Amino acid sequence: MTAVAQAPPIIFVHGTRFSAGQWSPQLAALEEDFPVAAIDLPGHGARTAQPWSLNAATEIIASAVRALDHGPAVVVGHSLGGYASLEFARRCPEQLRGLVLAGASASTCGPWAVPYRWVAGLVPRIPAARLTRWNDRLLRRLYPPQVVDATIRSGYAFHTLPAAWGEVLGRFDADAMRQVAAPVLILNGEKDTVFRSGEMDFVHAHPRARIELIPRAGHLANFDDPDAFTDAVRRFALQLPARS
Repeated sequence: MTAVAQAPPIIFVHGTRFSAGQWSPQLAALEEDFPVAAIDLPGHGARTAQPWSLNAATEIIASAVRALDHGPAVVVGHSLGGYASLEFARRCPEQLRGLVLAGASASTCGPWAVPYRWVAGLVPRIPAARLTRWNDRLLRRLYPPQVVDATIRSGYAFHTLPAAWGEVLGRFDADAMRQVAAPVLILNGEKDTVFRSGEMDFVHAHPRARIELIPRAGHLANFDDPDAFTDAVRRFALQLPARS
């Protein structure tokens, strides 16, 4: 840490099927000013052989906070990683300085969960090599290499998707926000209609939550506009109250 005195540590938690590589643009932009790290959730990236569980995900996030050794952290979670970060916030409030939920402000309970249960059941029926080719082509078509190369190199955790979403679905709604002691930034892509569906309920459930939108961005807002996403995280981290 050089430029920003007393900057809080920041931990990044990736979304469905991805890995820590999802955050390469943010890590590169923030590492000079903040202690930063990105984790692999269980069953993803370097932990591909580890069985998925929210218990394990929570411990991995907690271990990353301890490893940075700069006190409670800002935890930035995208999609699946956002819900894992909500669980971490509930279980480890003493390690949390602030929470950024990106693409993770939709209830996973009730009718909303039906299409995700369908996808979770469908994915294992499609060969992983075919899914990998589809994902590689999509990312390369939509985004420049410096944004997605690290994600592509790390591969995809399709095998973990059924277990991960099977545990998350039916578990999280706006009431989960009431168990978060730290300030919260709900950071969504403007066009991410599915995961924005509960953002007003989420923000109203927490006295220190606010919403910020990345213009013209979709669910992968940190890919769609890396600079705007990083700037929002930076501003949130620096505006947090001083530690008592």
